[in-house]
Amino acid sequence: MTPDHPALHWSDASVTLGQRTLFRHVNLTIPTGSFVAILGPNGVGKSTLMKTILGLQHLSEGSVSVFGGSPEEARPLIGYLPQRHHFESSVSISGRDLVRLGLDGDRWGMPLPFANKFSASARAKSAQVAEVLEQVGATSYADRSVGACSGGEQQRLLIAQALVRRPQLLVLDEPLDSLDLPNQVAVAELIATISNVHGVTVLLVAHDVNPILSHLDQVVYLAHGGVLTGSPKEVITSENLSALYDTPVDVLTTSTGRLVVVGQPDAHGGHHPHLGHGNHHGHAG
Repeated sequence: MTPDHPALHWSDASVTLGQRTLFRHVNLTIPTGSFVAILGPNGVGKSTLMKTILGLQHLSEGSVSVFGGSPEEARPLIGYLPQRHHFESSVSISGRDLVRLGLDGDRWGMPLPFANKFSASARAKSAQVAEVLEQVGATSYADRSVGACSGGEQQRLLIAQALVRRPQLLVLDEPLDSLDLPNQVAVAELIATISNVHGVTVLLVAHDVNPILSHLDQVVYLAHGGVLTGSPKEVITSENLSALYDTPVDVLTTSTGRLVVVGQPDAHGGHHPHLGHGNHHGHAG
């Protein structure tokens, strides 16, 4: 794995689960340091595509590389945040210890209760946790129980947990889901800063593009067995999205040049899209 390689590359990649082909002959490259969203209706394989780079889902055909190596080789370079789950108010672990879980053991595991807190190793880990808490803006509530934190605060702590090993690639599965609009905007800005300032490649699955659209370098729309990819201005058009979702979708440009998607179907609504023409890589199955 060398810096000369792209962060991610799928070559002629296909995944078939049982009798169903989720995607076929996908060719896709994600440059290092970019902020990329995987978009599309529910059930088309967005999370599955993401899991192929984590080694959690094997391809039926083709290959995938992460920084030029296999997903298994690249695992130490990846920070992963699965689809979010809300912590109940009864959860008493502190935010700081939640983040620490990303360091101790093999990605998971509670800090050892009788470990020497004053050893050089323990001090280094504590400093690393404190650094990432500050990075995500969670220092002020880090010692509060996670169950007492708001949804937006919990999400920042989970992002900190994924970042605590200082990964080169951050993989986020619907990190804005279930958050209100102000928190969606705040978390989107946080993720963009992580990518821009710290040079971390970010791959994010989402079903609502608007909160992140202004931050994206590349958009990947997965639909009906293939992908449509390019810059937001190339891909996010009324013609492309209407074809993808098989229903009218308007894309407006504000006076400041910002794109806004209007009338996008809910990703959980079961629309069965097909690929339109344009920046089309791979083909429908």
